[in-house]
Amino acid sequence: MEAIIMRFQVGILSALLFCIASCQLGDESTMSSSKSSSNTIPNSYKGPGDHHLWLEDIEGEKALEWVRSQNKRSLDELQSRADYESNFAAAKDAATAQSRLAYGTIRDGLIYNFWQDDKNVRGIWRRTPLESYMSDHPDWETLIDFDKLAELEGANWVFKGVECYRNSEATRSVCMVSLSDGGKDAVTLREFDLEKLSFVEDGFISPESKQYFAWLDVDTALIATNWGEGTLTESGYPFIIKRWKRGTPMSEATEYFRGEETDVLALPYAIDPENSVRLPIVMERDTFFSGKYHLMPEGQDPITLPVPPKTQLIQIMGPYYFVELHEEWIPDGQATTFQSGDVVAINLLELLKTRVLPPVELVFRPNARQSFSAIAVAKGGTLIAYQEDVISRIAKLERTDTKWEIHPIDLPGKGRASFSTVDRNEETVFVSFESYLQPDSILTYSTATETTEVLKSVPAGFDTSNMVTEQFFAKSKDGTSIPYFVVRKKGIGHDGKAPTLLYGYGGFLIPMTPNYSVTYGRLWLEKGGIYVVANIRGGSEYGPEWHQAGLKTNRQRIYDDFISVAEDLIARKITSPKHLGIMGGSNGGLLMGVMLNQRPDLWNAAVVQVPLLDMLRYHLLLAGASWVDEYGSPEVPDERAFLEKISPYHNFKPTKDYPKVLFVTSTKDDRVHPGHARKMAKLFEEAGKPFVYYENIDGGHSASANQIELAKRNALTFSYLSDQLFPRQRKSKHK
Repeated sequence: MEAIIMRFQVGILSALLFCIASCQLGDESTMSSSKSSSNTIPNSYKGPGDHHLWLEDIEGEKALEWVRSQNKRSLDELQSRADYESNFAAAKDAATAQSRLAYGTIRDGLIYNFWQDDKNVRGIWRRTPLESYMSDHPDWETLIDFDKLAELEGANWVFKGVECYRNSEATRSVCMVSLSDGGKDAVTLREFDLEKLSFVEDGFISPESKQYFAWLDVDTALIATNWGEGTLTESGYPFIIKRWKRGTPMSEATEYFRGEETDVLALPYAIDPENSVRLPIVMERDTFFSGKYHLMPEGQDPITLPVPPKTQLIQIMGPYYFVELHEEWIPDGQATTFQSGDVVAINLLELLKTRVLPPVELVFRPNARQSFSAIAVAKGGTLIAYQEDVISRIAKLERTDTKWEIHPIDLPGKGRASFSTVDRNEETVFVSFESYLQPDSILTYSTATETTEVLKSVPAGFDTSNMVTEQFFAKSKDGTSIPYFVVRKKGIGHDGKAPTLLYGYGGFLIPMTPNYSVTYGRLWLEKGGIYVVANIRGGSEYGPEWHQAGLKTNRQRIYDDFISVAEDLIARKITSPKHLGIMGGSNGGLLMGVMLNQRPDLWNAAVVQVPLLDMLRYHLLLAGASWVDEYGSPEVPDERAFLEKISPYHNFKPTKDYPKVLFVTSTKDDRVHPGHARKMAKLFEEAGKPFVYYENIDGGHSASANQIELAKRNALTFSYLSDQLFPRQRKSKHK
């Protein structure tokens, strides 16, 4: 039996665990699902003296009246800027350009891709043969037109991904398509027939929820969803998984696995070990970063994979399951000590046969300057990606009789490389490559010939001929060396007058790696702005320990790192406080809020995107309860004491001299509650502090439901930044 799973979003485990960020250079990514889609205010723990709880009523009439008034005021101001229209035109052109590369998933010799442009605002799901894809002008076949679907059904559909199943013996090739109302994480699942190119009449359909779906066979699925009262965890995720047979209503699905209400979630997926039947797996997360993996062989008792709680399953190669460790491990019955950050291999077939952990093998051990990224398994070969000082490396991975070895593969520069398209039945691996000044390229690596070629590249979207990328290291308060990238025109940044945008995130194991953005290039770099990315702790630039150094009550280290980068920029005379702005989203929005309170003297602009700001109530709002492993809990005394010190909402001082701030959020964000941004902006309003505020009524956590809305948001952002940071005759809070 041959079964194939394909996803057009980030892989479910990576997306669930690591993608809380609003990623750098304007490309938003997703984070964990939210507690509920309820628009009401939680009843418990309405902190003392908080007179702004009404702003947490997401679609309450009073709250939305305030939002609309702030939107009107802010849009009138920002869209009247002399550069707004040109910024919007450039941002729209970048977002919808036909020359963008079409990344996709390969299956049975076909490449599947989701595409948006100025004509396909909501996007199309399409496919083309591999040979056609590798040509200059692929011949695409449209499978679903989401603009037409939304118009036909009178719905605000946003495509959220697809999971497909095909069996060589099956009578049909089908997929479950995820449709979101306005960009929310909660989705409706609908079955689609890849041969008839239509939704399956009387097929699998699941109503809106934060949910997870896995095919067992063409007529049987596993689904974790909201089954009614008492079936969601405190974080708002499902913890009950049921087996669902084709032709039966969901109400008749039978229970397959039950976790605990105190878990973060439980979700199903399935893999295909070599020479083995399809193996269902349940991932049960006790916390955001720890949990258990239950192997569920049909007709046998489950096996809980005997690995440490802080472990990430990566990929299957033949009988081996690759595992990344996020803590030290001495396997039972073995003398070897594995380190946090190691990648190891477990012979899964032997484990299933004997139910005893076989000898665990070391695959890759990063040194102090490295961290693991990903593994790609193709026909005839396997590749591994890792980082060294935040620069990507790709190598061939081979197992000899005694050990695993890696053999480096050349890349076309220093930047970010990732596996864009790979399949165990194809000899060609597609690798995407980009840097801050090198446009996206698709490289092909052949496992048969062991050669790498550039298949296609995006034409340059802005003039980089006089630009340079540099990497510097700042010393944080505790002496730790913090890397950061500076992208600028040659000859500027030595007199302290260069307008500079400093981006930061610092959380949830997410590394800030180099990437190419036409929007930032045209709206900022070409105009003489400098772009800086800080690789502060909290990410995974140097492995799991880089992340764990800033957890919970140690989080001030992350904020000290960011401050050290800003001070280093100023000491090098790259910029000065009058011309320095900062930006971050989601967890990075929390970073921005903390920076506004702790060092308002260092910045003259701050873009605070879809932020967490009320850190004494965050665990009660939407998905907040799932993040206590990152931030700590307001219900634990010592952790609450620390959160009281750093919570931006609670440390706002009306007498403080803050820079003018831009808040950006979304009504439809069902991950980070829009009340965070609303309540903080309300404090600025009451104190008479300058600020602008934009809340997209649609858009989900990315604050943009489509490419046009994304272009609008980018135009607003850079019009604001230019007004605040570029030299001109204007009053500034900095003397």
